[in-house]
Amino acid sequence: MTRHLLTAALLALGVATSAAADPCTAVPETGPTPAHLTPGKRFGGPVAYVGDGDSFCVATGATNASWVEVRIADFNAPELSDPGGAAARDALEQLVRYKRASCVAGNRTHDRIAARCTVAGQSVADLLRAAGVREGGNGRRPAAAPPRRTPLAAPDQGAFRNCAAARAAGAAPLYRGQPGYGAHMDGDGDGVACEPYRGR
Repeated sequence: MTRHLLTAALLALGVATSAAADPCTAVPETGPTPAHLTPGKRFGGPVAYVGDGDSFCVATGATNASWVEVRIADFNAPELSDPGGAAARDALEQLVRYKRASCVAGNRTHDRIAARCTVAGQSVADLLRAAGVREGGNGRRPAAAPPRRTPLAAPDQGAFRNCAAARAAGAAPLYRGQPGYGAHMDGDGDGVACEPYRGR
């Protein structure tokens, strides 16, 4: 009964959230990550909102204060404003909206949780690939990284201490395998550290 009420509430809110910019507020912009969303924790619920081709909101409760914005950890769709971006969002919406997603939290990335999710037992990333959605966007390393105009000045231990230090040195974004890259700066684990935040 509760599940049906939640689904009905989501359907009613669908019209309101379709035009809203990021209605998922379970993860705050600043402050600690909620304990139930730390790496390795499982969470799930109906998909209440799709923001772009690789992010959506999982309704873990009845109001958007409990909606978790998920950044799919194992798929990088084109940016919404890039060619193919709107088609990727539409495909993801067809695949997951109002369906129950089961997710395993990874690292936090801004006000989102990078996570691997399934719908009806199938990986959301695999469903997108099967639907023919091409990967692109910020999480994909270009074929050849652009040459740097200044030498990379990483600390002695190899990785920058944080993204502020990498940006101050003119080194951001950093790709896995490059000097100065550190997993502690790659919140969504996509191999790109200190990438620009793609807000909506």
